[in-house]
Amino acid sequence: MATLSTARLLESSAHLLVRHCRHADVGDRLTGRGEDGGLTQVGQVEAAALADQLAVEPVTAVYASPRRRTRETAAAIADRHGLTVRVVDALDEVDFAAWTGQRFGDLDGQPAWDQWNRERATARVPGGESMSEALERARAFIETVPAHGTVVFVTHCDIIRALLCWRDGRSLNQIFDYDVPPASVTPLRLRALAEVAA
Repeated sequence: MATLSTARLLESSAHLLVRHCRHADVGDRLTGRGEDGGLTQVGQVEAAALADQLAVEPVTAVYASPRRRTRETAAAIADRHGLTVRVVDALDEVDFAAWTGQRFGDLDGQPAWDQWNRERATARVPGGESMSEALERARAFIETVPAHGTVVFVTHCDIIRALLCWRDGRSLNQIFDYDVPPASVTPLRLRALAEVAA
């Protein structure tokens, strides 16, 4: 994902979606709602860079998922603006139930996992959430937050991808069309929100 300039951020949206910075499991294990150990040294550098990138934004609120990796990322941003991170369950990671903590290599080829990744619009994590349910809780919360200045929501890759599908009026089956790497910043344009909601 291309780095967005400050000017672009200011022009585009008062709502910014931020994926948490790197922790030890990224790319290897499905951390989900399990213990993540917080940000790695690389993740801490990413968080400091994010704080620098957003330092000139008129940030009025920073919300985060309950996970440690999101709270630490959010704290770096909030501290630069003299704000307190507001932890919100609605921004939490998908409930991956028994898949939590498993290595991606071990999940690949399991029928339920493969179906989950083919059919995000309808599939459900066994014993956990559907992507539609996760999207609905995140969307419902974000829609209640007024855009006074810039509001930052620090959350997770699949939550952000799902919100982008909703923003663009696309099926959740197209969720992998969006690249949302760690420490990325994605505007959720308010005009687009109004159009989708209408």
